[in-house]
Amino acid sequence: MTHAAATMNDSTQQALENRLLAPRFYKTNYKALNKVDISSVRDEWDAMMAAFEADKNRAHFKQTYDFDPASLDVDPALKNEFLDLLVSSITAEYSGCVLYQEIEKNVDNADVSTLMRYMARDESRHAGFINRALKQLGVAVDLSVLKSEKEYHYFSPKFIYYATYLSEKIGYARYITIYRHLQKNPQNQFHPIFSWFERWCNDEYSHGEAFALLMRSEPKLLRGYNKLWIRFFLLAVYSTMYIRDHSRPKLYEAFGMDITEFDYRVFDITTEISKQVFPLTLNTDDPRFRAGLERMLRLSNRSESLRQQGGFLNMFKRVGLTVASGATFARLFFLPVTKNELPEEVLAAPAW
Repeated sequence: MTHAAATMNDSTQQALENRLLAPRFYKTNYKALNKVDISSVRDEWDAMMAAFEADKNRAHFKQTYDFDPASLDVDPALKNEFLDLLVSSITAEYSGCVLYQEIEKNVDNADVSTLMRYMARDESRHAGFINRALKQLGVAVDLSVLKSEKEYHYFSPKFIYYATYLSEKIGYARYITIYRHLQKNPQNQFHPIFSWFERWCNDEYSHGEAFALLMRSEPKLLRGYNKLWIRFFLLAVYSTMYIRDHSRPKLYEAFGMDITEFDYRVFDITTEISKQVFPLTLNTDDPRFRAGLERMLRLSNRSESLRQQGGFLNMFKRVGLTVASGATFARLFFLPVTKNELPEEVLAAPAW
């Protein structure tokens, strides 16, 4: 890390962290994306591009609210968890923005380039909106440092498809669930940013639809051994969300929501949506699945506690906990799944 990054505020430092569950930055195989052929879904694709071009949300993300930052000082634990949510969110949004910009810059495929331009536009808008909220709290993230200093990880295009599709759809499910809950319980809305979640989640949903079409245009990504990768990404995204959310108990207490009930509600919504394209879904109601997530949560909490304590012995203990978490993940991976075999004509059906 450069000296410039080392002197940044805590929010920027947090965004730069590369811990296991922290949002990451990615690069991919641009030459492979040049070969993408969406001719089998051309009509649906063109309709989607027209909707992106119309950009109905262009005026939505204007920060037109007043907020007294001191109101969060009443509960320091809630403030810390809220800031953690915002920093994690801006890192994820900006990660997408940077990836899409790099893809657009490095591909000649007009269809892919056009989509990535729209996606980068939306993610940049989201990241900027969050950062203005952080600036109001005195802890804005330096996005230029984030772009230059954050560690990048390579993902093949199909992994980008699976991971992005799921993150966008689960983002939709999270935002709409929180928004609807706070609309019914306005006394629990402790910050105005949650009022923007409805249209925000519409962007997330649309982005997921775009990646659904990309996968439908190449059906082999949904067959054979790729089903194992789909199962892996479903489990990875669900378990990561579960652990992250349970690390913010004060936040959900302030919402007036039970964290576990919220997470499984989000899983249910995401599972139903993902049936449009994925050939399988996880049975999140299986008691073995729920027990496995609880075990992974306990192991993660123990590991984080040891990390904060520091020391060589604790580092060694954390290795053991990581192995135990991996074994638990493996057991969850091999639990029975629900098949959702899609016939050929459905694989090419509209996703928009």
